[in-house]
Amino acid sequence: MTTPPEHQAAPPNRLIDQKSPYLLAHAHQPVAWFPWGEEAFARAAAEQKPVFLSIGYATCHWCHVMAEESFMDLKVAALLNDYYIAIKVDREERPDIDQVYMAVCQMMTGSGGWPLTIIMTPDRRPFFAATYIPKMSRFRGTGMLDLLPMVAQVWREKPGDLIEVATQVVEALHQPARAGAGPEPTIDLLIAGYRGLAATFDPVRGGFGDAPKFPAPHNLLFLLRYWRRSGEPVALAMVEQTLQAMRHGGIYDHLAGGFHRYSTDGGWKVPHFEKMLYDQAMLVMAYTEAFLATGNREYRKTAEATIQYVLRDLVTREGGFAAAQDADSEGEEGRYYLWTLAEVRGLLTQDEAATFTTAYQMTERGNFTDPSNPKLTGRNVLYRSPDAPLQDPDLHLVAADAKLAAARRERVPPLTDDKVLTGWNGLMIAALARAGRAFGVADYIDVAGRAADFLLGTMRDQGGRLLHRYRDGEVAISGQAEDYAALIWGLLDLYQATFTVRYLADAVEVMKEFTARCWDPAGGGFFSAAEDATDLIVRQKEQYDGAMPSANSVAFMDLLLLARLTGEPAYEEQAEELGRFMTGVVEQSPLIATFFLAGLDFALGPAQEVVIVGDEGAVDTTAMVRALAERFLPSTTVQFKPAAAGAEDLTTVAPFTASMERKDGRATVYVCSGQSCAPPAVGVEAMLEVIEGGGRIIF
Repeated sequence: MTTPPEHQAAPPNRLIDQKSPYLLAHAHQPVAWFPWGEEAFARAAAEQKPVFLSIGYATCHWCHVMAEESFMDLKVAALLNDYYIAIKVDREERPDIDQVYMAVCQMMTGSGGWPLTIIMTPDRRPFFAATYIPKMSRFRGTGMLDLLPMVAQVWREKPGDLIEVATQVVEALHQPARAGAGPEPTIDLLIAGYRGLAATFDPVRGGFGDAPKFPAPHNLLFLLRYWRRSGEPVALAMVEQTLQAMRHGGIYDHLAGGFHRYSTDGGWKVPHFEKMLYDQAMLVMAYTEAFLATGNREYRKTAEATIQYVLRDLVTREGGFAAAQDADSEGEEGRYYLWTLAEVRGLLTQDEAATFTTAYQMTERGNFTDPSNPKLTGRNVLYRSPDAPLQDPDLHLVAADAKLAAARRERVPPLTDDKVLTGWNGLMIAALARAGRAFGVADYIDVAGRAADFLLGTMRDQGGRLLHRYRDGEVAISGQAEDYAALIWGLLDLYQATFTVRYLADAVEVMKEFTARCWDPAGGGFFSAAEDATDLIVRQKEQYDGAMPSANSVAFMDLLLLARLTGEPAYEEQAEELGRFMTGVVEQSPLIATFFLAGLDFALGPAQEVVIVGDEGAVDTTAMVRALAERFLPSTTVQFKPAAAGAEDLTTVAPFTASMERKDGRATVYVCSGQSCAPPAVGVEAMLEVIEGGGRIIF
């Protein structure tokens, strides 16, 4: 195909020296892009030009569309270069910048998404916001060729009007951070959260709301806890129906495992094909906990297939995890994942093809349309009927899946965004540790440990500050709140899977640094960016659980876990302040922070702290550890204290364990709940009797 003359590649711009795959993808465009930094804003001020800010990420389909359609276009580039200073930001490298300007977009337009387009003053104050903008005006949407000169004219002739808008926007941005603390959170918030989810639940197709439909695993984690607390069967039914619908749907990769980012329809059939690390992590947790709660082995198999995808395709040579895989390959959305009937029939036997095409709902006309080219092309997304059996598939289907998976690996694969992000890696460490512990698979825990060691050894500076991004040998960008919170979560899960005390000690140190750099002592809560983030117009405090739980929701759980695992009451006091900060918003709309509600379930109790004292690797010790790991006990922390060498390591971090000793030479368990402790018990049955005697409150 010949490149049109208006889309000729240009000499490299200032993005050529960046590490981000997203920024590098724009380095040969005719737009004179700047990376975010003082040089760009100084140039805008000197030339009295507005700033055109474009935020996206490497695996974003509509970012690719806008790049090809507009940013490679010479006419659009000329307008940007003549009238604006153009800045590109990778939202995954700078989530703090993205968070500020996404809030602007939602405030000004009522919605948001990527690519995110902002036009602002040279001092970073925004006065225009949009998402994808087409090159040409169409229907009710103004295109780039009309928008850019129009805004530039207003900037020249009536700059005061735009500056007044920008001033009002910035003032509005400051309001949430100034909001006072709410009341102490109570059990009423849990009830309100459950009722809100029940009201938005799709009883036919699973999930919450309508299209587009996102996995939102934190909703499921909360509902599992609500079910365990209350015994409410509907809470568990919502979880199971959603997990099963996703597993049957096209959002799940039936040939290689793992989940795509979201479903474009309400029935989980046609996905947006990018695969994000954080989705894999959170969904592994949801399927793992559902397995523990129900014993349904299909949930375990789904979690393990997702883990195998991550271990095969996202592990970096340093031991971390790559951020994502693209939705596009060879310039087309989903091309890598789609099949025609002719392709399938050419690769399989007649019986295999008949079984495969029927099982995966394939048709001659196809069931997939590219949103940027909406016509059927005979290509099919693979998805199962909602009532299809998954546990014992037809042998023809097993053989067909393997053959097509092998054939697909010969295709041009989607781009892997191989940057390592500390926060997303923290989530994956937690997921692997949790799954390895639940399933008794040491390999998962070993991979989690290797990733944690990489982050702790590479993603911290000499002063202990976390760094956000690693790629191609370079560590850069100050750690964000999401990095601190998620890494602590990963370390605490890894500690409870390995009982390696240094992971608990590291979690304590990271929390100390997190608090020093991001905690708001005046209003409670953690700022998203550290105290020295001077390139932001406002430091925000995130409360909304989006595709991932917010940093404050995760930090709330972290503080509660640290309080139980170390016995240090200061953590619980800080968690109480954080809870009050969250409650001010959550009581108005509980569904915005369901992972915070999961933490609140833990905080309200009954929660239990379990310490096992025994010989490492001994039969009686192992039996106790496995008995706890195989049960759904979300409000129980577990520690192991060696009866001999190594006990002093734990007592250094958790002094309350100092007096705990083995009885009569046998593994002994100590169980505390609230402010009281049961007598030490010997044997699995005695231990479970104490633990299972509490933990459920009917209301």
